Amino acid sequence: MKDGEEHDAVFHKILLAYDGSGGARKALSAAVRLADHVDAELHCICVEEKLPHYAATLGEVDEAKAERDAYFETLIQEARQTAWDLAGVELHCRVVAGNEVEAIVAAAREGFELVVVGFAGHTNIFGRIMGSTAQTLSRLSPCSVLIVK
Repeated sequence: MKDGEEHDAVFHKILLAYDGSGGARKALSAAVRLADHVDAELHCICVEEKLPHYAATLGEVDEAKAERDAYFETLIQEARQTAWDLAGVELHCRVVAGNEVEAIVAAAREGFELVVVGFAGHTNIFGRIMGSTAQTLSRLSPCSVLIVK
């Protein structure tokens, strides 16, 4: 591209699926660099799995919820700092509860052109047997999916 020429980015809104795993951290780096390169908005979704159904007391549920909230708050702050440190990119984050794939696909339908996900996350072992989140997203996503290794 020549100086002064405008470019029409293929991706204006990018969604990063982030769980803090090693694969997700690689995906974060790739998504930040891509968003910076094409001047795209970068969003991040963290999916909180459901709270335990069988707790002895309501206090146990509240305690589990507080622990998860603290975990995701730390995860989001670290991801935002990484995005800023790598390229001065603002990362818009949210945490949703539910099934990982369903939540990411639903979010992707909100005008995103690309979903970025790590090849292997926290469910790496089970992914070999049943199919990974990344593989399932590549089939079900309404937009393109970048799987980062």
